[in-house]
Amino acid sequence: MPLRQRDNGRDGRRGRAPRPTLPDSWNGALSPAAGPALLSWHYCCLPDIIISVMMGPIEHSWKIGLEEAKAVQQQLSELVDETDRLGEICFVAGIDLSGVRSSGKATAAAVLLSFPELQLVEDSRVEGALEFPYISGFLSFREAPLMLEALSRLRRQPDLILVDGQGRAHPRGLGIACHVGLMMDRPAIGCAKSRLVGQFSEPGEQAGATSPLVYRGEVVGMVLRTKARVKPIFVSVGHKISLAKAVDLVLRCTLPGQRIPEPTRQAHLLAGREP
Repeated sequence: MPLRQRDNGRDGRRGRAPRPTLPDSWNGALSPAAGPALLSWHYCCLPDIIISVMMGPIEHSWKIGLEEAKAVQQQLSELVDETDRLGEICFVAGIDLSGVRSSGKATAAAVLLSFPELQLVEDSRVEGALEFPYISGFLSFREAPLMLEALSRLRRQPDLILVDGQGRAHPRGLGIACHVGLMMDRPAIGCAKSRLVGQFSEPGEQAGATSPLVYRGEVVGMVLRTKARVKPIFVSVGHKISLAKAVDLVLRCTLPGQRIPEPTRQAHLLAGREP
């Protein structure tokens, strides 16, 4: 099957690669709403790899070099949906990954909590090797494969995924929360403990105070203080959600007296637990 991509330069948005050519039947949605018309495959031309899009979910090889990984990020960044496409939220997943153990392996954990009660429904752990090197800005190529495997072992599908990492607040607009959201075709939010890009003013000292995170003249996230007089966290869109809604849901997923949202807090504890 031939590979196609428009050769029309930038599409008018700062720093973004051209949008890929899509079939005439494509309606702009990344969901099955268009019905059978979206059953056709579309291929984006990239060096030595193929990204495929079918009814929303994304697939691509994880075993690629740095330049190919950068190209994947630039292409997938165009597919991130920053509008609210949430249905009823009954289950929220949190995912995190532990550091490499002495065995040379890491552990990814996924927890599924009821919403809004935030009670544990089920969880899963996956141990495996991290095949991509640690390079700032490419965390998803290192950690997402194990995280996705942990998510796939949950018996129920989450209505929302909270990821311990960046979303849009990323040099190429595709942090690990965006990557996971696209791969799962689910609403996702990045909840990072530290800043990767951008500038901000310190938010107020009270819980719930916010301050925009600005990168290259655009708001890419929100600095959110979840606990009074404690360091804020960095919230950004992952997929299929607006920034305002993301902030609201992160606050609703954070228990009183805690800094970290409960889904990612529990995933962090489970990932770090000794077998």
